[in-house]
Amino acid sequence: MATLKITCVIVDDEPMALNLVESYVEKTPFLVLKKKCSSAIEAMEYVKEAPVDLLFLDIQMPDLTGLEFSKMLPKDTRVIFTTAFDQYALEGFKVEALDYLLKPFDYAEFLVAANKANTWFELLKGKKESPVSAEKDFLFVKSDYKQLRIKLEDVLYFEGLKDYIKIWLKGNPKPILTLMSLKTLEEELPDTHFMRVHRSFIVSLKYVEVIERSQIIINEQRITVSEQYKPKFLAFVSNNSF
Repeated sequence: MATLKITCVIVDDEPMALNLVESYVEKTPFLVLKKKCSSAIEAMEYVKEAPVDLLFLDIQMPDLTGLEFSKMLPKDTRVIFTTAFDQYALEGFKVEALDYLLKPFDYAEFLVAANKANTWFELLKGKKESPVSAEKDFLFVKSDYKQLRIKLEDVLYFEGLKDYIKIWLKGNPKPILTLMSLKTLEEELPDTHFMRVHRSFIVSLKYVEVIERSQIIINEQRITVSEQYKPKFLAFVSNNSF
């Protein structure tokens, strides 16, 4: 299988920052640098004619900020913000940035962010290429000394509690409690319909009603999307956005 290559553009009005990120990109095998831009306006003109996968984008720039520019990008173009000001982290999540690098950052920090991008694009590619196959539509779980048949289409989300799992069902105010680890359950569930978004939660994607900042809302329950699972969840959001 060919190694995935991610095309990228660096945007920063500080020449030293441009050169530093360029040196990091050049030593990262899966990144392909297409252009360095000293302003968001210059980058906007370039990506209009030559779309790329990823932007390393400074936030504070004259005329057009990185945040403003990110809202104009095509949905499949992802962003990793680079900035000296940490107050923009929340805004970065709102525009679905893959990561947020706080200056000054070293290559190890850069590589963590780049690997998040790699994971995102690998998942996106895999979803587009994977064939449609038959999937299980129920599970048997042991609860109160009985084996209960659970229809997966009725599951809102699974909540892990150490060695136990709460199964929250549509139309049922009380969860079903079963002895099982969330990791074991995750391996049994069809990943086209369910996704782990937190160490304690696996959610049914079809019941995600609202995405607000770093949380999703299902049946009035707020569930945080943790950093570890954010790239995969953002890939799902992007693939289903218009």
